[in-house]
Amino acid sequence: MISYHSWIIYNGNLPQEKFIELASWMEKVAHQHQVTTQLMKNNSLLPTVVNGRLALEGQDMLPDFVIFLDKDILLAKHLEMMGIPVYNSASAIEICDNKSLTFQRLAAHGIPMPKTILAPFVFFEHQDMTPFERAADSLGFPLVVKEAYGSFGMQVYLVHTTEELFALVREIGNRPFLLQEFIASSKGRDVRLNVVGDKVVASMLRVSDTDFRANVSNGGKMMTYEPTQAEMNLAVRCSQLVGADFSGVDILFASDGSPLVCEINSNAHIKNIFDCTGINVAEYIVPHILEKFKGQIAP
Repeated sequence: MISYHSWIIYNGNLPQEKFIELASWMEKVAHQHQVTTQLMKNNSLLPTVVNGRLALEGQDMLPDFVIFLDKDILLAKHLEMMGIPVYNSASAIEICDNKSLTFQRLAAHGIPMPKTILAPFVFFEHQDMTPFERAADSLGFPLVVKEAYGSFGMQVYLVHTTEELFALVREIGNRPFLLQEFIASSKGRDVRLNVVGDKVVASMLRVSDTDFRANVSNGGKMMTYEPTQAEMNLAVRCSQLVGADFSGVDILFASDGSPLVCEINSNAHIKNIFDCTGINVAEYIVPHILEKFKGQIAP
């Protein structure tokens, strides 16, 4: 039997146990499939260009493929340019990491989403508030403001007045963000669907009694949930549209109960859904990656 070697890359600057734990879960499953591994912090790998060639400073022995559990897009791209398959791909990570890019990618395919307006780009800070007056007129209050980059429900704000909106825009400064209609029917309630390849492998309902966001990190509660076929089809479709091999798709409930896509996570943490459902999503991710990798290297 051919043995393969993989790096499992995680964020080396985040000390929380859950980030290392996720990598360890992947490693354990990889070993069950006869794949040798190294857990690698992203900041231990230095993308380098030397004599016109791509390299990693101080790294001579390279892996057959990489399981990438971080958002270091430049590192992921560097590895791919060196000919190393990366899962998820740099492109998928980039699209999911930027909420504005996510919505643009999905919008081209008629995916149901809350009405969304992308804020104009500025180098320093917004001086002209006219675009935000127009956005507020279109979306109504309350409305949701989301910074393009953020995790765990952070950098997401519920805004109730024009004055509050202008103050937040000034505070955000030159960081990219979007404005979105508030889905009152889904206040404090959403569904997380973990997708691997072409199927949903785990799902849970998240509910908060104290916050418009349902994220567990913000105090939301987890409940087992049986998704509808429409919800599963939508989650798989979205994951494939962004090019993800595995993802966590968050879905809101429209007023008629139909699903609306909230966001897609390319490196969704899987401990919460394990605690809720008993399903270890890593047991699906690793075999999927291994099968795809073998298909890519087959003659």
